[in-house]
Amino acid sequence: MDLSQEEWKNKLETDDNAYLLDVRTLEEFEEGHIPNAKLLDILQATNFIEGIQSLDSSNNYYVYCRSGARSAQACQLMNKIGIDTTFNLLGGFIEWKGVSN
Repeated sequence: MDLSQEEWKNKLETDDNAYLLDVRTLEEFEEGHIPNAKLLDILQATNFIEGIQSLDSSNNYYVYCRSGARSAQACQLMNKIGIDTTFNLLGGFIEWKGVSN
């Protein structure tokens, strides 16, 4: 499910079953990321598929990338393997910096 910056942030902050997933590259992650995010680079296809297959499908996954495109693709792949609760951050990390805390 695609959520706006505010919707995504509000839902994440109130979800006791949240898992924060960054699907950018290691270089992008090291330049800055949302606190407590786990990195799983979607551009490393084999590792990404193996990584999502090992995830607990009972969690709620909050997925983001730089602009929202890779995370949308990640959510689709996750849904295909049985992870039903995924939330894509529209606008991605680029816009996240502008969201007030």
